[in-house]
Amino acid sequence: MTIADEAMFALETLAERTTGILNPSLRLGVTGLSRAGKTVFISALIHNLLHGGRLPLLAAQRAGRIRSVRLQEQPDDAVPRFQYEDHIRTLVEKRLWPDSTRAISELRLTVEFESASAWGRLLSAGRLSIDVVDYPGEWLLDLPLLEQDYRAFSERAMTLAGSGRRKALARDWLDCAAKADPSGEADEMTARDLAAAFTAYLRVCKDDVHSFSALAPGRFLMPGDLDGSPALTFAPLPGLPDGKPARGSLAAMMERRYEAYKAHVVKPFFKEHFARLDRQIVLVDTLQALNRGPEALGDLENALVDVLGAFRAGSNSWLGSLFARRIDRVLVAATKADHLHHESHDRLEMLTRRIVDRAVERIGRSGATIDVMALASIRATREATVTRDGEELPVIVGTPIAGETIDGEVFDGKRRTAIFPGDLPERTELYFRPPGAVPVAPPLPHINIVRFRPPEIEETGAGLKLSLPHIRLDRALQFLFGDRLA
Repeated sequence: MTIADEAMFALETLAERTTGILNPSLRLGVTGLSRAGKTVFISALIHNLLHGGRLPLLAAQRAGRIRSVRLQEQPDDAVPRFQYEDHIRTLVEKRLWPDSTRAISELRLTVEFESASAWGRLLSAGRLSIDVVDYPGEWLLDLPLLEQDYRAFSERAMTLAGSGRRKALARDWLDCAAKADPSGEADEMTARDLAAAFTAYLRVCKDDVHSFSALAPGRFLMPGDLDGSPALTFAPLPGLPDGKPARGSLAAMMERRYEAYKAHVVKPFFKEHFARLDRQIVLVDTLQALNRGPEALGDLENALVDVLGAFRAGSNSWLGSLFARRIDRVLVAATKADHLHHESHDRLEMLTRRIVDRAVERIGRSGATIDVMALASIRATREATVTRDGEELPVIVGTPIAGETIDGEVFDGKRRTAIFPGDLPERTELYFRPPGAVPVAPPLPHINIVRFRPPEIEETGAGLKLSLPHIRLDRALQFLFGDRLA
């Protein structure tokens, strides 16, 4: 970021803070890497607050100090509204999971509350507007690019593509790149072929079969109205010449388009949305990476270290916050805790904490508060025990999505079943052994990851569905904004 950018941020922050004296607000960013459950988290957050759901760890609700919660018009007219009503209808009436986040969206929730102290009741307006900002995790992956030039970007991408299981996945793109001459004349068809091959490589890396996470540039995976534009028609190149590439060369074309991508795609997102956040939750599908092995886990770790390092994290003093907005609380949440028995929840949390260890240390040094937890925004299963060969096994019970297969049996989306998901080992460091290390004996357990339909929700006499079941959603909300309702 340039000095001019920082000065502009300061002026905009001062204007927003001045307005917020009479109408306090908090901007909560919600993101996560692919299929981590962003839409479900936001829908559950809003629904449980609006309808007085079971949130015993949210102190203001437990004490009965929340007087009312209502949806209001969002402050940004140019940002699409988060379609909460549509998502709840899909979840509750159709018992289907809503579509993944494809673009940025926003929704404002205003909470009227009574302060916990007499002094607070005297000074506080007793009102907080929470602006929930939903954005794709793929966009988050782009933020580290702001600190990389084209050469650094190319070298890193080439190194990554030549390692481990990625090497086979990147073969077509690497072959295409090897034939290109960076010093040769710029050619549009060559650029298109390289960009298409590089995008295909990123897509196959993202596939559930592999579940890699470090996949920048993120807009290559969801181009939207930028599809086919020069800003998305570039790719890393091997063997870049020393110094500035010659004018008119393929390397110069690629470098110019890479810089245009940062200037017209990444920087506007950072400036208009990301730099204005007060709190942030990052949702992580740790279980999916876990089942794909140590390489996928290591890739997830590297991706999270990069993106969390791009946060403008830090403590907010009263005077300093007038000019410089900082994210002063970051929550990293491992989702789909309902896919495990509760006996493994603490191990899922420890495993996720280990993944973000380096980022936690960096953010902690900035003065911001960071926490890690395992949760299920909407609980799709319940727990039970079954007896097998005289041994009691802890199982989870739910309705698998149509097409899910367990031990060769294909489910129709209607029948409930009980499965033994497996137990995470107590020694989570076993998942982080270096490549080539002696295999663990006995082998690490396989965790049965089955996609379940949303649960059936009981209605009241008036036909109102009051509460969505969850695991630790209330603890997450207390961390993210409970202090602002004190």
